[in-house]
Amino acid sequence: MISGQIDIIQMVTNAGLMVQLVLFLLLFFSITSWAIILIKYFYIRRAFKESALFTDFFWKSRDLSDAFARARQLHGSPIARVFRIGYLELKKLSKSGVSLVGQGIESKGKESLPLSAKFAGSDNLKRALRRATNTETMRMMQMVPFLATTGNTTPFIGLFGTVWGIMNSFHGIGQRGSASLAVVAPGISEALVATAAGLAVAIPAVIAFNYFMQKIRIIESELHSFSSDFLNIIERDILSSKGNGR
Repeated sequence: MISGQIDIIQMVTNAGLMVQLVLFLLLFFSITSWAIILIKYFYIRRAFKESALFTDFFWKSRDLSDAFARARQLHGSPIARVFRIGYLELKKLSKSGVSLVGQGIESKGKESLPLSAKFAGSDNLKRALRRATNTETMRMMQMVPFLATTGNTTPFIGLFGTVWGIMNSFHGIGQRGSASLAVVAPGISEALVATAAGLAVAIPAVIAFNYFMQKIRIIESELHSFSSDFLNIIERDILSSKGNGR
């Protein structure tokens, strides 16, 4: 095992300058992609955990102000952040006169607006939730495309190093005038290290990219579902306030 590792190190150190540059470039991609994998893994795991906690609390709570206080404690939950944006938008609507006392948001004593004005406020809330959902999706997607770039490009970068190394090997054969295995094998084996390194960098990046995209799509779907449910609650309150003559 140790001798095999020493052989790889020797092949890298004995390789040509271009192959070494290719290997250093692949090392950069590998370190960066693994850093992204670790960062996004813990970020998404926390997002799932805290979003589940907030969603459970939200449906059990009777007052939006209580849910807002809970949402402020869950900094890693995309759903909680979307709710905070929606709640603050509702506060703005309450200050403009839209009565939402039944949801725990006071209207500062102003008279209720007509139903059309209330639904116009609902449209503002819908746009705020849509912007917040898009913002959270973009936040979750940050750095993930680099994994796709790594998976798509590093095999070709490694192949380039291999081709360059084989070209140098054949050039050496031409200069020495000998094509024996002892002459050809060392140069070709050194060149093939670049292809192996490219694949070693690309495979984890592709697996991680597919995994993260699947998880992000799940959270994005939950964000859209929560936004729709939140809007339904507010619109039901608007209609009930109209029916009660508020």
